[in-house]
Amino acid sequence: MLRIKIPGGEYFDNAKGEFYKVKDYDLRLEHSLISLTRWEQKYKRPYLSDKTGPKTLDETLYYFYCMSLDQSVPPYIFQKLSNDDYNKIINYINDPMTATTIKEHPSKKRQKPITLTSEVIYSYMAEFNLPFEVCEKWHLNNLLMLIRVCSENNQPPEKMSKSQTSKYYSELNKLNKARFHTKG
Repeated sequence: MLRIKIPGGEYFDNAKGEFYKVKDYDLRLEHSLISLTRWEQKYKRPYLSDKTGPKTLDETLYYFYCMSLDQSVPPYIFQKLSNDDYNKIINYINDPMTATTIKEHPSKKRQKPITLTSEVIYSYMAEFNLPFEVCEKWHLNNLLMLIRVCSENNQPPEKMSKSQTSKYYSELNKLNKARFHTKG
């Protein structure tokens, strides 16, 4: 969870032409499957894909609003974020939140890429029996890594090439010769 303090103060609303007072807000933000779902419900497009174009500032600020654990925070508070606060949130979103890495195998055939949406992630969670009520609140990058690990663990072992098989049997033959004291 990321905490950001938004200082209160008096602000001018250009649209209404009047001043208004804002109290201090202690934002508690979570980049999670829940926040992703809320954003996609409003914009009807995948948040994790740039195929439909980059997100506007309003779309980004609305995602920050969706990240808020306290839904009573007025949306205009997110327009009061400083550049430093904005960058902290973006860095938090981009943080992998895990020590796990998965090495890409060049020999693996690439499957057709799937556009990740909240429903696709929920389907992976169902496939791997991950509890929704727990995992949907995790940092999204951590959840996606868990899904990748589950996927890797469920893959059949990679077949050896002919040269790898030949080398394996050659080594095994040497060990057996030494073990049984034979010449072949």
